[in-house]
This record gives sequence, C-alpha cells and structure tokens, in this order.
Amino acid sequence: MAPSVETPEREPLTMEDLLREMEEGSVKSLAYGDIVEGVVVRVDPDEVLVDIGAKSEGVISNRELSGRNEAAVILVSGERVKVYVLQPEDEEGRVILSLRKARAESIWQAVAEKESEGEILDAEVREQNKGGLIVNIMGLRGFLPSSQVARQFSGNLLELVGTKIPVKILEVNRKRNRLIVSQRAAQDEDRARQREELFEKLKVGDMITGKVSGLTSYGAFVNLGGADGLIHISELSWDRINNVSDMLSVGDEVRVKVIKLDPELSRISLSLRQLSDDPWDTIEDRFPPGKVVDGEVTKTKKYGAFLQIADGVEGLLHISELSWDHVERTEDILKIGEQVKVMVLSADRARRRISLSLRQLHGGGPEGPAEYVPPTYDLGDDSDQVDDESDAQAEPAAAAEDVVVVTESAAELDESVEAAALPEVEGEVVLNEASGETEVEPEPVTPAGETVAEADAVMVEAEAVLVEALAEAEEALDGSQDEPAPEPVPSAPAETAGETEPEA
Repeated sequence: MAPSVETPEREPLTMEDLLREMEEGSVKSLAYGDIVEGVVVRVDPDEVLVDIGAKSEGVISNRELSGRNEAAVILVSGERVKVYVLQPEDEEGRVILSLRKARAESIWQAVAEKESEGEILDAEVREQNKGGLIVNIMGLRGFLPSSQVARQFSGNLLELVGTKIPVKILEVNRKRNRLIVSQRAAQDEDRARQREELFEKLKVGDMITGKVSGLTSYGAFVNLGGADGLIHISELSWDRINNVSDMLSVGDEVRVKVIKLDPELSRISLSLRQLSDDPWDTIEDRFPPGKVVDGEVTKTKKYGAFLQIADGVEGLLHISELSWDHVERTEDILKIGEQVKVMVLSADRARRRISLSLRQLHGGGPEGPAEYVPPTYDLGDDSDQVDDESDAQAEPAAAAEDVVVVTESAAELDESVEAAALPEVEGEVVLNEASGETEVEPEPVTPAGETVAEADAVMVEAEAVLVEALAEAEEALDGSQDEPAPEPVPSAPAETAGETEPEA
C-alpha cells in the first residue's frame, strides 16, 4: 500500500467564486460513463482524491488499485490519470470515479482501432471451453472459436493453452462486452504477406531449402516459408519412382531447384533431380549401337519390357526383339526384377529413347551376306502415358508376325510372293479337284499383239458384209416397183354347221 502523502488542502470556495467559475465554464458538467482526465491530489489508505475540474474532487476507491491476478497500481500526488465517472454525485456531493474502468474503456477503444486497421495482435491463451479458447488481449477477455484455430492445431486445442499466438480481431462490441478473434485469419494473412515477399525474391533456377509438408501420389509439397512448392514425382529422381514415400517423408529438409513460377496462381514448381547432371546428356556416347549391357526388368507391357541399364536410364525391349520365334506375351520371356544382357539397337538423346534387343545376342536369325538393319520402335513422347494406345498398336503387329515371310533380300521377298500367288485358271483347277470334278485343261493365253490384229480383221469383214446387205436391199426395192399389183383373192365359202374349223 502506498503511503499517504500530505498535500495542502484547497481553500473552500465561496458562493461568489463558485458562481464565477460556473459562468466562466471552468466547472465541468459530468455524466455517467464519461472518461475525463484529472490530477491526483491526495492518496489515502482507503481512497484517492483526484481533481477533475468539478465543484468537488473525485474519489477512487482503494479497491481499484489492486485486483486478482493483477499487479497493484501505485499512484502519486501530481500524477495525471484518466478516470471513468461511475456516479456524478453521491449523497455527500462527491464524484465517484473508477480507474480500472477508465483503463478498460481506453483498451476497448484501442482494440476497436486495431480492428478497423486490420492489425494482427498477440494474444495469451488462458483456458479452453466447450466452443473454443479464452484469450487475453491487451487486458481484455476475448474468445477464439474452435473453427478459427489454425489448421495444425484444430485437432488438439489444449496444445495452445498457456502460449501466445497471433490473432486478428473479427468483432468488437463494447455494449455486449464481446470480443471475437481468429488465429486462422491471422495465419492466412501472414502467409499471404510472406508469399508475396517470396515471389518477389525467387527466380527460376534458384536453389532453396525447405521442409516436406505433405506427400501425395503425384508428388511432394515443400514449405518454403510463406508458400508451398510442389516436387512432381517425375522430378524426384532420374530413375523411375513408383511411390513418393520411397524417397521422402514429412518433415524432411530438402534442397530443391525452382523450375517454374506462377504468381497469379501462387504455384511454385520444384525439382530435386535437376540438382544432379542429366544422364541422357551423354547417352549416345555411352551406349552406341551394338553395345551389350546388363539391364534389370522394371516393367512389362503387351508391347515389350522396360529395362534399367544405368542410373536414370531405361530402355525399351520391344516384344519382337525378345526372340526370333513369335512371342505371345512378354511375361512368357521376362519377369520384373530379372537381370538380363541385351544389345543396344539405337539411342536418341533428343527424344530420350533407347531401343534394346535380346534376340540379337542369340542365333536363329537371318543368315547371308546381306547386312541386317534392326528396326526402331516409336511409342510417342511418353510411353508410360500412352500405354493403352501402344497396346492397341502392338496387338495387330503381333498378329501379323504369324504370317511374315523372312527373306534375305527384297528380290527373294518378291519371288516368295509370286510363288504364293496362284493364276486364276490354276485356281479353278484346284477348286475342281477339291469338289471331285474332272480336270479342265486351261486355255492358252493369247498374246496382246495377236488379239489386236484379229480385232482389226473382224472390223474390216463386218464393214464388207454391211455394204453387201445394203446393195441387195436397194435392188429388191427397185424390182417391186416394176411388177403389176396382185389380184384380190376370193373369199372362201361359208362353212357348214357339221364341219369343224381348220386348225390354226
């Protein structure tokens, strides 16, 4: 308790002085709820007198100077303080003041200003209740609903009790003593600010360190401080990755490369594999055609198998290159995980394609002086993404292998086709034999020149016959005009009733 300080008492005002002060406006007219400023006149053990410019001093109860869980307030004479008018005049004519309420009202006004400005404040979490958390903000009791708690703490609110958290004021209602805050809004606003700063600072090609915040089937999210970037599964390694969790775990700290920025959509694309050299840059030098390499089967398809022949390098072993014999299913020859030796047919760095062969390492193929040129297989830009299309194209190709004639050269192929084709007449003979009919000797084929000469002779002979027919017709017409007209033929007598009509 602060010791009382003796101060000279004010001389009592006469009626004349009081009327003069009232005329001059120096005596304030007070009302309940007013907040006024005064000067501490005297500090007694049970009360504090404050001059607020009224006709009498105001009184602050000593209970106002200390409270539960709060530090005691020490006032000294001459100190200027703001007080709250509880009662303009009591039975004794004194003004009853409150120091605590004045400070509370000042805080409410300050909090209202913070709300209008959208400022983020620190709040101390006091306790948890059914709907959320009770917090202390600048000495005021506020409420943090569970729906407004940060996402990482929404499952367990007790973790926040006793800690200080950043919040944003959502609602201030002094009449209802209502103060609602949000931790989530403060966090989102803070992340938005950090995101803007991050996009201003980052550039494509920068190396940055972050922490893995989440895993999905298509990649991993990395918290870069203000924004999350995505490492697509294809950018994790130069090798084929089936599961993201095989390489990363939540909480891992990784160093990544920025490969794409989209400020409008707030997207950052990252890469882990581009921190090392691309193995395809030297693929053509390391794997020339004809080189025999060891490979491990990583995937089997209807059209063939994929083999890993080096770190980050996979080649395609087409189904037609598995064996010189027809292969119905890739799985009949190779199994996933199997180690085999294969021959490199071709390597294309630009298209990131390597064609392999297994049958070239074994006998049974074409023999002869002609040089054999191995085929190449084009499965599109991304064989994994067009598996269905490749399968549809591979099925007719596999079916066609049953009737392919293997020859040493193009000339032999033409001879084979001619030998396989039957003439039309010879085909009729075969059909007659199959049906049991007698064999018909085929008619000789007339050369083309003789056929044209015969056609010309026929045309000449036809013209001569036509001229002769026209001449005979003219003679017959002239002779019929010189002869006399024929006599009429008498009609036959009527037939008797008993006679029959002649037959027609």
